[in-house]
Amino acid sequence: MAATTVPLLLLLAATVAAAADLSVYHNVHPQSASPLESIIALARDDDARLLFLSSKAASAGAASAPVASGQTPPSYVVRAGLGSPAQPMLLALDTSADATWAHCSPCGTCPASSLFVPANSSSYAPLPCSSSMCPILQGQPCPDRDPFDSAAPLPSCAFSKPFADASFQAALASDWLHLGKDSIPNYAFGCVGSVSGPTSNLPKQGLLGLGRGPMALLSQVGNMYSGVFSYCLPSYKSYYFSGSLRLGAAGQPRAARYTPMLRNPHRSSLYYVNVTGLSVGRSPVKVPAGSFAFDPSTGAGTVVDSGTVITRWTAPVYAALREEFRRHVAAPSGYTSLGAFDTCFNTDEVAAGGAPAVTIHMDGGVDLALPMENTLIHSSATPLACLAMAEAPQNVNSVVNVVANLQQQNLRVVFDVANSRVGFARESCN
Repeated sequence: MAATTVPLLLLLAATVAAAADLSVYHNVHPQSASPLESIIALARDDDARLLFLSSKAASAGAASAPVASGQTPPSYVVRAGLGSPAQPMLLALDTSADATWAHCSPCGTCPASSLFVPANSSSYAPLPCSSSMCPILQGQPCPDRDPFDSAAPLPSCAFSKPFADASFQAALASDWLHLGKDSIPNYAFGCVGSVSGPTSNLPKQGLLGLGRGPMALLSQVGNMYSGVFSYCLPSYKSYYFSGSLRLGAAGQPRAARYTPMLRNPHRSSLYYVNVTGLSVGRSPVKVPAGSFAFDPSTGAGTVVDSGTVITRWTAPVYAALREEFRRHVAAPSGYTSLGAFDTCFNTDEVAAGGAPAVTIHMDGGVDLALPMENTLIHSSATPLACLAMAEAPQNVNSVVNVVANLQQQNLRVVFDVANSRVGFARESCN
């Protein structure tokens, strides 16, 4: 049910100097000029992403930090540097992965147009298989020490990870990571040296792990960023402007409203929040009891994720949301399906303002009223619009709700790990 607190006013975020502020860009621009068709194309790989999110359970007491998240690159990238001197890199933002990784030279099978060259960095160092990071990446086990030379160094940590129809072979290494004006020494990352299998679906850039595990950015930098980062993601309709990744407590929006961050020990990378209900317009969505319940043993609950395109709700939640949304719109000719969307209607038949806002209610009195551009996607070619949410695929993920990047666009989303909370404030970053 909807919270009885005053609705969240999504105010412009304060623009104060931050510890590090990096521009965020779209990974690729969709070829279609129509926002609706563009989103449908981008969301085709969401099933693989959802499979990744719903299958991250590790054995009790174990950590999991895959070198690559999902089977498709996240939609947003930042410019960074790696090595000494710094070699420019594009790294995809991923709040659901811990490990940072880069394509490294020599690699004749890597799809990247530019590779990080370890030989050109004076500070590059491969990490041995005895490193505490190696088991986290499920690296190959260390061999027994040479009985004739106990002082002989152990080999470097090597590991492989599946990705789509291919797999990465990589080495665990450390080097300087440069983010904006900040430089971080001895940053552990995966250096991809070869790829086997087809590479058509592999990302052409590296990845910046922003999850919650021991290899993630906040874990590796200690108190440098006070356990806080945020981002504002530009709309998919924005071609000439960028959002930002803000690292550190300074400059985070004072107007942000916070909800508690939940922790699942079996999916330790993910940012869970407790959703208490949905509203369409002023009407609460009537979902079955327990539909939003957080359950670490099954992974059930709601995750805030930067890499999924379209927000997905479990079957009973989405069915109730769709029914309430259609009741408000009352499209005379009914509704059609297009791609992942099943609630598309003729906008010529619906009066302006006939499409109601969707509000996500969370613990802590956070009522996140989504702007219309985050709720409804229009076609520029036809008088058609679609509810920009969908049901979680039953064959992929039946228990996890995912608040995706389309619904986060033009919001400042704050991940305050130090205080176990997630915040939201309105900010135009187009």
